[in-house]
Amino acid sequence: MRKLFNTNFNNEGIHFMLLVTRIAIAAFMLTHGLQKLPWLLAGGEIQFADPIGLGQATSLVLTIFAEVVCSILVLLGLGTRLAVIPLIITMLVAVLIIHAPDAFEKKELAVHFLVTYLFLLVAGSGKYSVDHLISRSMNSRRR
Repeated sequence: MRKLFNTNFNNEGIHFMLLVTRIAIAAFMLTHGLQKLPWLLAGGEIQFADPIGLGQATSLVLTIFAEVVCSILVLLGLGTRLAVIPLIITMLVAVLIIHAPDAFEKKELAVHFLVTYLFLLVAGSGKYSVDHLISRSMNSRRR
């Protein structure tokens, strides 16, 4: 019973779950971004939402950048805290502008993504990441 209500952290478990979270959320978002990539590469007129007035092509490029490039960075754990910022912005636009008039069921997925990216912004990528290797390397040079 004591273990059930224990609030101490199991560091290895947390690092492992950060890895699982990064891989899962990146894979899920990549499916969305890779579906949009042909729209950009088709060469025709781009038909995409322009929720903040940057133009349809620019909005599509920024969305693909966030959903594909930043998701790959999150997957690797490379610059994770920086990589989630465009993803957070993309999900805020989806929730607060694109799906603003929709029922919660329609925006629920974007809210799930947003909460996970906010968690990764605060928690970082964990021990099983490129960020950790870079951090270790930088710390060993200081000594």
